[in-house]
Amino acid sequence: MSTADVHYLPQARLPLIPPTPPRAPDSMGAFRRVLMMGENAIATWSQRAYEDDIIRGRFFGNSSYILNTPDTIKHVLVDNWENYVRTVGALRVLRPVLGEGLLIAEGKAWKHQRRTLAPAFTPRAVAGLIPHMVAVSDETVARLKQQCGQPLDLREIMQHMTLDIAGRTMFSFEMGRHGATLRDFVYEYGERLASPHLLDIVLPLSWPTPRDFARRRFRKRWTDFVAMLMAERRAAGKLEDAPPRDLFDLMGAARDPETGAAFTDAQLADEVATMILAGHETTATALFWALYLIALDPANQDKLAQEARAATDPSDPDQLPFTRAVLDETVRLYPPAFLIARAASGPDRIAAFQVKRGDVVLISPWLLHRHEKLWEAPNAFKPERFLPGAPPPERFAYLPFGAGARVCIGAHFALVEAVLALARLVGAFKIELVDRVPVMPVGVVTTQPSRSPLFKITPR
Repeated sequence: MSTADVHYLPQARLPLIPPTPPRAPDSMGAFRRVLMMGENAIATWSQRAYEDDIIRGRFFGNSSYILNTPDTIKHVLVDNWENYVRTVGALRVLRPVLGEGLLIAEGKAWKHQRRTLAPAFTPRAVAGLIPHMVAVSDETVARLKQQCGQPLDLREIMQHMTLDIAGRTMFSFEMGRHGATLRDFVYEYGERLASPHLLDIVLPLSWPTPRDFARRRFRKRWTDFVAMLMAERRAAGKLEDAPPRDLFDLMGAARDPETGAAFTDAQLADEVATMILAGHETTATALFWALYLIALDPANQDKLAQEARAATDPSDPDQLPFTRAVLDETVRLYPPAFLIARAASGPDRIAAFQVKRGDVVLISPWLLHRHEKLWEAPNAFKPERFLPGAPPPERFAYLPFGAGARVCIGAHFALVEAVLALARLVGAFKIELVDRVPVMPVGVVTTQPSRSPLFKITPR
């Protein structure tokens, strides 16, 4: 059943059920489904996808499998993960902006990058970056105090804030001079080139599609911009005998623990692009959805505000368990990566199915997190699911950042950033929506809102 027509606001003890697109009919043909994938993949799944364990289909001559059971997902992402590689469509979309960075590298290149980057994203290393996160969040709150009572696009404000956090944690400088250019790159690519066209999916990677030529032109401008940022940071130098002050220091000093190899300039540029682009956009989107949900749920918003204002050290995410629970529930309902698509590089067996080389395996956190066999009230917003003491979700049933060897290396960084920022915003302001027109989730590359609603904030 669609909730597209109305918001279900919490009354008494009823949880909020945010709006979602209507579910597709079972009779939707494969060709129509592929065409819709470029517009909103979330709207292509029927009710069966939220109920069945495995759905087998056909995909341009190969079999496709949607996996919704923790054991089959573990098999693909952990037990036999090296057999499953990114699809041609995903590589066409991601490579122009991420190059050969960690997110899309395979084989030995991926292992080298993962080993080399891991020390920069440990909890201890992330703790050293918290002052950057806190400074930008506090500056955002200070600016917003001058705009109370005005209609605000909080999605755009979250994008500005997380971009500045990305710039400071990566380079120790504000993104004021470069922020508009970076946002232009993000919007241009997202609107013109990120949606996979039918030819992007069906043609071999060695056959360029019309969009590939435009993507190559974009990549040249994009890599020049990233190189300029790196040159500016290098010109600022590094204090002798001082601890690393940002991710650039950490990544520049990183060495593969097995080979001792450092990143080349080209590799470092791809990693910088990956961390700035992937980190800033997904965190901004998660914060937008969290603000949207708590604007619809005043009781949970007040509870979050009370926790934020009571914290003795608001820079310590461990003192904000309810805020963390709100973020965990937000990325359950709106996972940043709504779909993990892999192609089998060799034969395999998944449950009762014999998988052949070239078959496509789909693991959708969107479906998994709303699956009726895995969650009680799967469409409801219930942060208490993730509070300390609550039963943890079944392993491999909750994948907001993936799982296994290729789990997102920046997951801890992103959650710390989002928890601290959300607590500061809600601790300072009461947040309301200006209108009640439903905002729908749109799955293209990430789980984006269908529009940017206006909010109103008032001081607490």
